[in-house]
Amino acid sequence: MSPVSKKKTTKKKVAKKKSVQKKAVQKKTTKKKVAKKKTTKKAVKKETTKKAIAPSSLDITPEERWKMVAVAAYHKAEQRGFATGHELEDWTEAEKEIDAFLHG
Repeated sequence: MSPVSKKKTTKKKVAKKKSVQKKAVQKKTTKKKVAKKKTTKKAVKKETTKKAIAPSSLDITPEERWKMVAVAAYHKAEQRGFATGHELEDWTEAEKEIDAFLHG
């Protein structure tokens, strides 16, 4: 092989190496971009999941709500020593507290 042909092959090899390196760098950056997009989608999913767990979105049946109010009213009456004449007041206060808890 002549010195001129060696230079040509060496230049070709260097050019190939550079193009391969550029492609590798491009692949890495695109992978990073894709990874970033995936993490942002996960973050959005986490936020929506947190919102779904909030007390305001609890699905409680009317019977369950009634039981909660009844227990709260009982505890209010117990604190008063079960004195008569305050049953309606205990019940309405218990309803307000339970509704405030359920609806944030």
